Amino acid sequence: MTATVFIDGGAGTTGLQIAERLAGRADIALIRLDEARRKDDAARREALNDADLVILCLPDDAAREAVSLIGNSRTRVIDASTAHRVAPGWVYGFPEISGRDAVADARFVSNPGCYSTGFIALVAPLVKAGLIPAGVLLGCNAVSGYSGGGKAMIAEFEGPDGAPSAYRSYALTLAHKHVPEMQQHCGLAERPLFAPAVVSVYSGMLVDVPLHAAQLARGTTAESLRAALASHYAGSAIVTVADDHDDATLRIELMKDRDDMRLFVFADGSGAQFRLIAALDNLGKGASGAAVQNLNLMLNLPETAGLRL
Repeated sequence: MTATVFIDGGAGTTGLQIAERLAGRADIALIRLDEARRKDDAARREALNDADLVILCLPDDAAREAVSLIGNSRTRVIDASTAHRVAPGWVYGFPEISGRDAVADARFVSNPGCYSTGFIALVAPLVKAGLIPAGVLLGCNAVSGYSGGGKAMIAEFEGPDGAPSAYRSYALTLAHKHVPEMQQHCGLAERPLFAPAVVSVYSGMLVDVPLHAAQLARGTTAESLRAALASHYAGSAIVTVADDHDDATLRIELMKDRDDMRLFVFADGSGAQFRLIAALDNLGKGASGAAVQNLNLMLNLPETAGLRL
């Protein structure tokens, strides 16, 4: 049976990447609106209600409006915006954390933020295992390729004058839109202090959570942190944990053009300090790849179909 899918906002970076992953699949039929109709409310309403599943690649307010245009109880929704990531009635679309069955059975699924994906992948299982206390104060440093900023930032970094900067720190008001989901879906009592940056590479992402041993449960070691993560993600084809890493560096391009994610645990020789690092592609498991994974589960299709692994 072929499922019909409509990508609302399909001309944006995330929507285009999703369409690429769905192209040529016999189990998916995309509903497409031509340029003249894609911003026509009547045409959008019809497509939203005709589809078996809708993926919203829109700004937050437009995503909320799109949901309100669905007048049936059948169409299922994946929202790639921030609008519903901590909203009641929405399942958080991180199957490895929220549960595959929860995503598969949901009508409304919120696609995680790219930075949030790395942070939650590292922290949530360790809070659940009791190795990171829920009340601990955490920091997170992260760096992304400029495609994470969408078409406007891509044009800025690929303009005729060249990239405007090699490294740009931002969200200096400490109010980044990903922080609420990072806190809620890790079960943290306090907001993490989040320091994101963008660099002059198209895509790729490293999310780094530095820790002192004093922040962790007594007796926690790099081996116990790694073992807890490996146990949580056992059997996953998408999230894996490195047993070791024989280099003293990690490149932001490590997972470029891939939809999986790799987790690392590093420690100093005394076991007093640690760094938890997630490597992913901001366009892959951080956005479009995650949406396709969620779509596959919701439509009872092979979880990794169409993914770049």
